[in-house]
Amino acid sequence: MSFDSVCVVGAGSIGSLCAGHLGQVAQTSILVRRPQHAADLNAHGLRVSGKSDLTSEVVAATDPAALPAPDLIIIATKAMQVEEAAKSISGRFPQAVVMTIQNGLGTEEVVAGYGSWPIVSSVTFMSGTKESDTHVHYELDTATWMGPFHPSGTTFETVQEIGELFAASGLNVEVLPDLRPAQWSKLIFNASVNPVSAVTDLAHVGLFARRERDSDLGHLMFDLIEEGKRVAAAAGVELFEDPWEMNSRAVRQGSTHDDEYAHVPSMLADVRAGRRTEIDFILGSLVREAHRLDVPVPLSEAMYRLVKARDRSYDE
Repeated sequence: MSFDSVCVVGAGSIGSLCAGHLGQVAQTSILVRRPQHAADLNAHGLRVSGKSDLTSEVVAATDPAALPAPDLIIIATKAMQVEEAAKSISGRFPQAVVMTIQNGLGTEEVVAGYGSWPIVSSVTFMSGTKESDTHVHYELDTATWMGPFHPSGTTFETVQEIGELFAASGLNVEVLPDLRPAQWSKLIFNASVNPVSAVTDLAHVGLFARRERDSDLGHLMFDLIEEGKRVAAAAGVELFEDPWEMNSRAVRQGSTHDDEYAHVPSMLADVRAGRRTEIDFILGSLVREAHRLDVPVPLSEAMYRLVKARDRSYDE
């Protein structure tokens, strides 16, 4: 099938990066929450600066009924908002393919509960910072990995066509016949970097990979990653990439000096903004798998409880 029309649900940094780039090669719409956000996007378009320099015309609305029928729907909300997003399109756009692009595990099953769309799984390492409702700054232009969610009947050829659309728009992409090894690599990476960042209030810097002294933070990172790797092995997953190497490479991204790289992971951004984190979908999903498989993960459990305590403090 051809993907001439795309709808992005959610216009955070990842959703905006997708919509801004795809708007160069396809009719692109965005489903947002606030009427003023929709009005501004309709009036001014969506600008991407940094690794790309472009502005795309988009159609934005708060009601999916006001959007053109898409061939591809990208749910780009945070993981805990996926159910609300899926519910908003339930019963609509039966001809579309739906792609998830969240951290953690389980969002595809949530979407499948609200419709019979073919589903594409994806995880991404690209990142950006929202400068305004109509402007996102593109920081890391690393790849998005995507593959078929097999229970929904999605074919590999369908994912290849979506990959070609991403590549034509200027986004880096890698299409895989089985995304699970890549999902688990990203899960373990995120399940260590994000909670440590949220608890320490440190951006992802060179300290996360240093192990020269007994007190270095890299030791905790390494041991958390080792716990995750043991859970993956027990689940029968052969990892696509080594999460420790992913961590070490990331803190050197774009610089020869480790401490000059200072990406703010999503959980740290949430904590600083007083928002709930995605801990249940990231580290929480790893801990639940560890319990199911009877794999001891004491460090992961401790980090999970620390971040959950922060989340629950908002209830108080």
